[in-house]
Amino acid sequence: AIERSLKSKLESLMQHLFGSNLQMRWSDTYFPFTHPSYELEIYWDDKWLEVLGSGVMRQHILETGGEAGKAGYAFGLGLERLAMILYSIPDIRLFWSRDKRFIDQFLSLEENSPLTYKPFSLHPPAIRDMSFWISDKFVLNDFHEIVRDEGDEWIENVELVDEYQSPEDNRRSLCFRITYRCMERTLLGKEIQELHNRITERL
Repeated sequence: AIERSLKSKLESLMQHLFGSNLQMRWSDTYFPFTHPSYELEIYWDDKWLEVLGSGVMRQHILETGGEAGKAGYAFGLGLERLAMILYSIPDIRLFWSRDKRFIDQFLSLEENSPLTYKPFSLHPPAIRDMSFWISDKFVLNDFHEIVRDEGDEWIENVELVDEYQSPEDNRRSLCFRITYRCMERTLLGKEIQELHNRITERL
């Protein structure tokens, strides 16, 4: 009965995380504090993955804890490994990162909401500011379209950082901060400046 309860609860947990149609299989294994002991595998992304170990607690451990004559089970699961599977995170070291580009992807995550990790570059950024006067016909979306058209693969972020209105003629000026970064390598200053100039020429 204790083994059935153990397996039933852990299978329910996996189905809650990965879906009710999840394929699972148990295999016998050895752990020093449980007997019998089991590992649970799930079929995910066309392969079997081990997700947890478990077993019925040995009686002498319960006796040592003052619970002689009782039965219990124990299990251990790697939370990082489960998150890697759920969100397609490729490297466990990212969980110790303080990089906001990683952390911010999960800050607004709601229960059962789909999310796939979006890779980001580990190479250093290059930041350039761009200021220009605008007319009444200026459309912000047009500016962003120009930026994407010229450097979509190398531009990580575009942010409006300042706005100025002349007290003499009421003309407005906007200052944007553009973050350049490549996924594969460190960008050269010459490359960045050439791209920055092309954007400027189209405004």
